[in-house]
Amino acid sequence: MAENRAERILTALRKTFTTPTWATSKRNPFETLIMTVISQNTADRNTARAFENLSNRFAITPEVLARARPDQIEECLRVAGLFRSKAKTIGQLSRTVLNEFQGNLEKVLSLPLPEARSTFLGLPGVGPKTADVVLLFSGGKPTIPVDTHVFRVSKRLGLAPEGGNYEAVRTSLQEAYCPEDYASVHLLLILHGRKYCKAGVPRCKECPVNKLCPSRCKWDNCDCA
Repeated sequence: MAENRAERILTALRKTFTTPTWATSKRNPFETLIMTVISQNTADRNTARAFENLSNRFAITPEVLARARPDQIEECLRVAGLFRSKAKTIGQLSRTVLNEFQGNLEKVLSLPLPEARSTFLGLPGVGPKTADVVLLFSGGKPTIPVDTHVFRVSKRLGLAPEGGNYEAVRTSLQEAYCPEDYASVHLLLILHGRKYCKAGVPRCKECPVNKLCPSRCKWDNCDCA
């Protein structure tokens, strides 16, 4: 049977980009949670530097970070921006995980997906994307996190409704792909959004999926104009 358009897009992106090796291994849920909080509105390089600063000074555990002074966490995160609010969130998260789950988020990941997702969304400073990142990459749960790149690219490619919100985009992508491909879909759409399907000036002429894209060259500022 011939591949449908969604599958053809995924095949083309797999030929264009290399999926990071860490995506194939299960990640510690608390570390994933903390790194995702740090990554909010922050470039990958600065996220990595801030997380490294934090892990060099503290063990990344709820027990340790719950006791850490806010100004010490702030100093580690300064490179990432919004460091005061992120330090506050990390402190609140650490205390909540310690007090409500005895420091063990594996208990949450063992729950059915809807219940686990609801539990994560109830944690301080955790929104849908952060919850879905932990569920997918630490719990192997069948969900697709939707960041700004995934949100933009999936709509341009016609994989999600143009006016859809987070949940509409997530649901559409999950219906278009098999659960075993969810991590690849998330990561490859991000990589494509960074290199080709940019928010500012889309590189439609060089795009590896331009023949499959209903939005090709419809942008006044794309490189085909």
